Amino acid sequence: MAATLPSRQDAQVVYHLRAGEHQVPLNERIGTPISLEWSGAIACTHCGRATKKSFAQGYCYPCFKRLAQCDTCIMKPETCHFFLGTCREPEWGEKHCFQPHIVYLANSSGLKVGITRKTQMPTRWLDQGAIQALPILEVNTRQQSGFVEMLFKEQVSDRTNWRAMLKGEVESLDLRAERDRLLETLSDGLNQLRDLHGKDAIRALDETPYAFHYPVEVFPRKVVSHNFDKQSRVEGILQGIKGQYLILDSGVINLRKFTGYEITLT
Repeated sequence: MAATLPSRQDAQVVYHLRAGEHQVPLNERIGTPISLEWSGAIACTHCGRATKKSFAQGYCYPCFKRLAQCDTCIMKPETCHFFLGTCREPEWGEKHCFQPHIVYLANSSGLKVGITRKTQMPTRWLDQGAIQALPILEVNTRQQSGFVEMLFKEQVSDRTNWRAMLKGEVESLDLRAERDRLLETLSDGLNQLRDLHGKDAIRALDETPYAFHYPVEVFPRKVVSHNFDKQSRVEGILQGIKGQYLILDSGVINLRKFTGYEITLT
């Protein structure tokens, strides 16, 4: 799904379902019956070949093993091995990993720390179903963002409890106060990283917190998850959309998990 910010700050996030070159608006479908049926076909989102199983949310196995974007260092940037000369695709690494990254605080199911390319704000937060987000530091490379995130993980989680996020039981936080607390607590560690990578490699930001509102009419009291690998047809009344999840009266489904699946929407 594609998620974009509304024109008004107090309005709801706008969702479209990607279908080839087309985008199907979803907000207007909330409150109405919806059906998604998987044909049984899966295509790799990179090379297009048919695959019996999807790896890393949309890749065939050969691409999963070959592409730099599927390497473990994408999930753990601090393990970047570009400088060892073993990057799977050096040109891709230079384009995507050697550019400014943001270390941020977000509130999806409680306070969490995360990293993203500067160009991926606010898409990253919308995909996580965050109700608040605050960029706190900017660094020069993805690997540096991984080092900073590891430091922050000593004090705050980097995970989202997706069930709590979908239930809508998340209270607002004072992200600026949390930022100031963490920067003070971790100041020694941050200075050590600056000594290693350069004083200007890790730059403090003074941003205004973001707030997001999602198109949800009814939050589920109990979260039941649908899975196309177990059932080819998912249907129900669309009650809301948050993160990459459709919330139906029959359960929820994470559409990103099934990237590359051939689905008929009615």
